[in-house]
Amino acid sequence: MPLHVPPAPAPALRCVRTALGSPTAVREARTPSLKSAQGPLSPELPLPVHVLERVTPRGGTPRTRLAGWRFLIKGGERAVAAGEAVPTPDGWAFSHFFEGPYLVSTELALRQAEALTTPYQPRLLSVPELYMLTLWLHADITAGASSELFAPGDLLVPLAPAPPGIAAHRPHRVTDLLPVLTLRLAPAPPLKASA
Repeated sequence: MPLHVPPAPAPALRCVRTALGSPTAVREARTPSLKSAQGPLSPELPLPVHVLERVTPRGGTPRTRLAGWRFLIKGGERAVAAGEAVPTPDGWAFSHFFEGPYLVSTELALRQAEALTTPYQPRLLSVPELYMLTLWLHADITAGASSELFAPGDLLVPLAPAPPGIAAHRPHRVTDLLPVLTLRLAPAPPLKASA
């Protein structure tokens, strides 16, 4: 089933394209593959990047917040880097280019998601406290890309490298994985003084 990729805001795409056309931005990027790429480069496959807000063991509905848009930078048939735009009070601004294991892992997870029979809206979900990034397959394909709530049929696919004990590239129902994340994110109980 094809993924329903939401359109990126035009100013977000424009600022990544502008940075891609800037020799200074490309030269200063810590992305050897971007600097050595031959031929034209283009930002493709925009994915909204959400950050999981702190969850508590007391429950409540976990929320996310839109933190930016990530574009895979294609050179020919493959992604050579990614570029990110972030919201600002005045609109959108280019953040940075990068490469690394999450780039290849994102492409793999997207290919796996395209083979599913249920339609999804792809997003990225970052859990900074766990150094974790997941492909968030949102079941409500009509939702705006900035919507912050999980839908009952959502799947989370941890990208490699995943935290210890969480399998990368294995789809998890959001209702199954969020409690695991909640336990890992909950502060440790205070130590009791011994008598």
